[in-house]
Amino acid sequence: MIPPILLVGCGRMGSAMLAGWLEAGLAASYAVDPAPQVAVSGLRLVSAIEAVPDGFAPDAVVLAVKPQNAAATLPDYARFAGSAVFLSIMAGRTVRGIQGLLSPDTAVVRAMPNTPAAVRQGVTVAVAGPGVSEAQRDLCDRLLTAIGTVAWVDDEGLIDPVTAVSGGGPAYVFLLAELLEKAGIEQGLPPKLARMLARQTVSGSGALLAASTEESAALRRAVTSPRGTTERALAVLMADGAWPELVSRAISDATARSRELAD
Repeated sequence: MIPPILLVGCGRMGSAMLAGWLEAGLAASYAVDPAPQVAVSGLRLVSAIEAVPDGFAPDAVVLAVKPQNAAATLPDYARFAGSAVFLSIMAGRTVRGIQGLLSPDTAVVRAMPNTPAAVRQGVTVAVAGPGVSEAQRDLCDRLLTAIGTVAWVDDEGLIDPVTAVSGGGPAYVFLLAELLEKAGIEQGLPPKLARMLARQTVSGSGALLAASTEESAALRRAVTSPRGTTERALAVLMADGAWPELVSRAISDATARSRELAD
């Protein structure tokens, strides 16, 4: 059983996390969202923090609001800073920055999950700020494990490249599926067939990658017959200025943007 939680923000990621907690068994909890939906058993959805009873004492406050809204939102939750651990999934917002909006001694865990959490296949990297107890860290680990795989780091600075690689990573994969579908249609495939082929190829390749102990490069080479069709396509994708350089630039820019969001 997961102890009482206060979830702040029920967007795509907040809702995905909530679904995982409910499956794991969640004690009576509250969620705050400006546009609350129908109540879920064991959870009270409210539109503002003022609707949460003064006597409610969550073990964790999960911050799932947009980082741009942090300054306007977080101070309203300072009343929980002395007792609850704050688990933040806000991109770019640092432990120190969150403490500055609550109180200097707030126990903060900063984490970056990704959207496959919706099907319990997410991956999250987390870092515990100063003052986080072992019990609080363990609770956050349970909350994050409910939606997928979790890794912990000691260097908070690593969360920015994590955000760029895995936080935004699903969007890059979805773009690949989108482009494969489009290219297939351009080559004469019926749209329905092109979509099925693109989606199943991406999802099936991901499943193979997850099941294999081989390096990604080895799996790529196994598909690439000498002087074959895949080799011809990869010659385009791996040319100077193509995928290797573009992906590196994209991750660099996303990492920089994560750091900018801390300002």
